[in-house]
Amino acid sequence: MTNEKQGTHLERMIANILDTAFEQIPAAAVAHAKNRLFDVIGCMIAGANDTGNPELLGLLRDWGGKPEARVFVHGDRLPAPAAAMVNSIMARSFDFEPVSPLVDGKSIPGHISGTTTMTALTLGDMQNVSGKELLAAMLVGDNTATRVLLAGEGSGTRRGFDHVGQANSFGATAIAGRLLKLTNAQLKHAFGLIIDHLGGAQRQIVDTAVGFKLSQGNSARDGVFCAYLARAGWSGVDDALLSQGTYYDMFADGIKDPELLTRDLGSVYYSDGTFKPYPNCRMNHAAIDCALDIVNEHHVTPADIDKIDIYMSPGALHDVIGLPFRIKNSAHASAGFSVQYSVVNVLLRGNSWPEHYTDEAILDTAVTDFLKKVTMGELTQGTMESGRVKVILKDGREIEKYTEIARGDPARPVSKDYLLDKYRRNIRFSKTVSVENGEKVLAMIENLENLDSVRKLVDCVIA
Repeated sequence: MTNEKQGTHLERMIANILDTAFEQIPAAAVAHAKNRLFDVIGCMIAGANDTGNPELLGLLRDWGGKPEARVFVHGDRLPAPAAAMVNSIMARSFDFEPVSPLVDGKSIPGHISGTTTMTALTLGDMQNVSGKELLAAMLVGDNTATRVLLAGEGSGTRRGFDHVGQANSFGATAIAGRLLKLTNAQLKHAFGLIIDHLGGAQRQIVDTAVGFKLSQGNSARDGVFCAYLARAGWSGVDDALLSQGTYYDMFADGIKDPELLTRDLGSVYYSDGTFKPYPNCRMNHAAIDCALDIVNEHHVTPADIDKIDIYMSPGALHDVIGLPFRIKNSAHASAGFSVQYSVVNVLLRGNSWPEHYTDEAILDTAVTDFLKKVTMGELTQGTMESGRVKVILKDGREIEKYTEIARGDPARPVSKDYLLDKYRRNIRFSKTVSVENGEKVLAMIENLENLDSVRKLVDCVIA
């Protein structure tokens, strides 16, 4: 690709980020953004005190700095990069936020909303922007991250990298550039600087470490930092995406569709397309659907069950998801990335909510005993994310369910009422933000384009 072509793509993306007016954004994109916003806020509230988060906040309190941006739920004021990081990490903690960036009916694994919504809300509160500007900033960030990720070859990043620490960084930089009022030249340099912050290792998930959620926050922190740095006069590489030695050359397996970076720019706004009904890895969800259907349709109780057979695609079966359940570095991460735990939990407790992924629930001896009934098998139909569960009862009956597409996918969406119930459950589980304030948040988001100050919304997510 010629240098002229490279520059044209980046310049058009930057112009869209900085110049888009709220009124230019399609109503459907705005409605979807509102749903994602309250969904992520609920997930963030639920995750406020999850494993490692109080310790992270404690470190940042000790280090101090300019008290310019609020940490949600807790109420601390920290430097903006640090506040955006903590808020994004809290949102990812139960792995419950919207996922799977979607372009023209095609999605790939991704967790964009947990970074973009929290970065926009953190800086929007600090800058005291309107609801319209919050939505516009969030959507240009979602759109940037989604286009960058899906334009790449394969899964968008090279094997071993966590896309969350890469595509999300571009989205957070776009949001920060807009809300900090960078010029076009400054935002180009901010993108040129973020190249030095890209990273994230899939091994954090494989080793079920607390660090699985770190990239969610690092991308927010680094995007804000690079926007500040560019505003202060630093320069970065000329084209962060298409030049040799930049994103698609170093961190992806190349670019398959460079025109996606700018195609329909200004008229189509891409973002995550899937709302997660369960607080764990999306790869578990088809099997969870099967287990829930068995429990709800056949009224199966734990005492009825003799054996459990779980079938997953070859890729999932041989990934961390399909391994025998054991607690490694983090009980929560070990359970969240285990289909065995996730299915057994449903068969024992009848549902899948955050309270089932606390240390107390995970360490319950009933779970340990039930896991002995599980056998894993290879699924020979469907997609990478499909699943089948067969339960053999003590009376000899066999009940089997297959799910090709799990609930929450755009092809099998959950209702808004379900999302509202999920949001309210997250607030009750957290026992931090009041139920009354939680309802105020919903009312403000429903009418967000008429909200004069985002600070009013953030006031209600401080416990």
